[in-house]
Amino acid sequence: MMIVIFIILILATIGAGRYEQAVVRAREATLRSDLQTMRKAIQDYTQDKEAGPQSLDDLVSGGYLREVPKDPMTQAKDWATDTDELMLSPEQTTTGITDVHSASNQVSQIDGTPYSSW
Repeated sequence: MMIVIFIILILATIGAGRYEQAVVRAREATLRSDLQTMRKAIQDYTQDKEAGPQSLDDLVSGGYLREVPKDPMTQAKDWATDTDELMLSPEQTTTGITDVHSASNQVSQIDGTPYSSW
């Protein structure tokens, strides 16, 4: 009986570790997808309006995003944005947000890079 319980505990431990990895991979995939979507929306907004968005909420009010997603790493809508004097086109009149990153200070377990650098 003890051997059976010991084997079950070993299998449960292995399963829990794999579950944790699957959760991390899913969050990272969601982060990559959200960043790609928001970056595309920033570019589209800037090209259409000839002015950069001043906040991520401008993308929602302009119809470029349905809502600002939660950062899967911090579980909050606390994205770090970059503002630059870069003009994407000669017709652009004002600058605004040019890029977005995770506000998390955690490091990816898979490739060892900080989420804030993605």
